Amino acid sequence: MSRTFFRVLLIAAILVALANSTAYSQSLGDIARENQEEKAAQAANAPAPKVITNKDLPTDPDAGSTSSATAAPVANKPADPMAKQRAEHQAEQRYAQQRQAEQRAAEQWKRQILAQKNKVAVLQARMNQIHASLQAASGSVAADGPYTGYQARRAVQVQQQLNEQRRKLDQMQEAARHAGMHTTVYDP
Repeated sequence: MSRTFFRVLLIAAILVALANSTAYSQSLGDIARENQEEKAAQAANAPAPKVITNKDLPTDPDAGSTSSATAAPVANKPADPMAKQRAEHQAEQRYAQQRQAEQRAAEQWKRQILAQKNKVAVLQARMNQIHASLQAASGSVAADGPYTGYQARRAVQVQQQLNEQRRKLDQMQEAARHAGMHTTVYDP
């Protein structure tokens, strides 16, 4: 009996809450009107948009970097027929200078990488000589005697140098790749 009483009481409380919320709720039309009023108030406080006309734009295509205030006097000057040719000539010179600088940089990268490759090749040849001298007449590695002990230590040192120079070569080639060099530059 107490369970049914609590259920009925709970249902009654929910119905009362729903009735109160519907009685005090706004209609959809009221909400839309309030939103329109808020937008109108915001629009009245907002700055007016700037209108740009053809008169505000520069007539010279190279004058795109100047402001409209400085472009107006340029438009009033008589057109210089040689100005376009001079501008094209200057652009060609800048391009040629840039191309020469890129070629010099590529040649410098190539020389450095070739020099590093030569160092690696010399060290590799030295390692091959040491390994050949460690071979005994019978073809097995000679492990006894002070001379061969020295050669073995020397082989370890040369191998470390070779590994270091190879790592340096890899770093140079990677740096050339990141600099945008062509394959023939970083892998000659």
